[in-house]
Amino acid sequence: MRVLGIETSCDETGVAVYEEGRGIRAERLASQIPIHAAYG
Repeated sequence: MRVLGIETSCDETGVAVYEEGRGIRAERLASQIPIHAAYG
C-alpha cells in the first residue's frame, strides 16, 4: 500500500509518499520562510 501525506500551513506545504515495507519513497517541502525573512 502507498500513502500520500499532505500538510499545509500559512507559509509551508509538505508532501510525502510512504510505501509499506519500503518506507518513505519521496518527500518535498515548499516554504516561503526565506522570502519572509528578508522583511523580519
